Amino acid sequence: MMTPRPAARTPLRVALLGLGTVGSAVARELLERGGHITRATGGRPIHLVTVGVRDPDRPRAVVLPRTIARSADLSAVATDASVDVVVELLGGLDPAGELISVALAGGRSVITANKALLARRGAELEAEARRSGASLRFEAAVGGGIPVLSPLAADLAINRWTAVSGIVNGTTNFMLTAMTEAGWDYAAALADAQARGYAEADPSGDVEARDAADKLAILVRLAFGAWPDVTGIRRRPPAVDGEGSPGITGVTAVAIAAAAKLGLVIKLVARASRGTGDGVAAAVTPAVVPTGSPLGRSGGVTNVVELEGEPIGRVRFSGLGAGAQATSSAVLGDLVAVARGIGSTWAGLPAPAAAAVAADPLDGERRWFYLLPDGAGFLTAPASLDLVRAELRATGVNGALYPFFEA
Repeated sequence: MMTPRPAARTPLRVALLGLGTVGSAVARELLERGGHITRATGGRPIHLVTVGVRDPDRPRAVVLPRTIARSADLSAVATDASVDVVVELLGGLDPAGELISVALAGGRSVITANKALLARRGAELEAEARRSGASLRFEAAVGGGIPVLSPLAADLAINRWTAVSGIVNGTTNFMLTAMTEAGWDYAAALADAQARGYAEADPSGDVEARDAADKLAILVRLAFGAWPDVTGIRRRPPAVDGEGSPGITGVTAVAIAAAAKLGLVIKLVARASRGTGDGVAAAVTPAVVPTGSPLGRSGGVTNVVELEGEPIGRVRFSGLGAGAQATSSAVLGDLVAVARGIGSTWAGLPAPAAAAVAADPLDGERRWFYLLPDGAGFLTAPASLDLVRAELRATGVNGALYPFFEA
């Protein structure tokens, strides 16, 4: 007697909002590797059924079969009752925020890579998902293809985190690597990054550290239990008088060469640490790290995220942090998680506390790197920022002060 085949599992019906670089990569994977993805889910098929794009007739990087609907009515796609999951890859705050909100309110799971939106409206969207019982997943918002957020919320949830740090922006890391290894100035490194597609025509979100601050805000939520005010995260290095330029925009080839002579390398380092009460100290600034350290060895578009806590001590994640393929891998991983019924990225973590206060982690004593008038670099003994500033003003030294981190 023949053994009957098991009944096919109910397909997961997916609507995709946005068919740009990442959206096209996600659609292509779903169309070309559907069998492999179905096996990854444990047998539940994932079917792309609708794509929402502002201009449905514009040629795209992927050819969709006629069985997949295309619509310019993004709201109708997000509220389609026949859809199980909405994948938002439009980017920006509007209309993406409203589309995600209405999809969640209607009980549809949402997957997004939109770190800017999450950093500003994450608490609101999380509350909506918890009210409706829908899943909200956003692994692709931090670290590209590196699985950081899900392990942080699930496998490592027993730990009490004291600090999270790392390099979370591939564009700036690529530029600083080029400036370090090739001796290029900032303008040449930026032009090369734009030519390779790593930097946008308007690179300010990356080079001024807004992108990295958004990602740090998401890490803070999962590590410390509250969404911080992202606008309170420091993005400028301190200077002898006032503040330096935002992000890496003030980093020069002279400073990089001077740091190298001291066995140091300049990186854009995101760092947050647990403060008193519900406070969290958070900043994304250029910093000097030892050349042979994990952050110092991280080149190109590689991202590194390091967590410090008890009882695990330190755990580090590293990998490709930029590009359509890396990001699409994380988006598809979230789709598999929804198909498996795993739930939201925050897993079983409790609802967030009141918004965390983003204090300045550069307060307190530490070592500081600065340039002398002759272009040589100097690394101070541990001292407070106020003391270093006062001493340098007395000697006539000016310019940016970069914190030193061991990691």
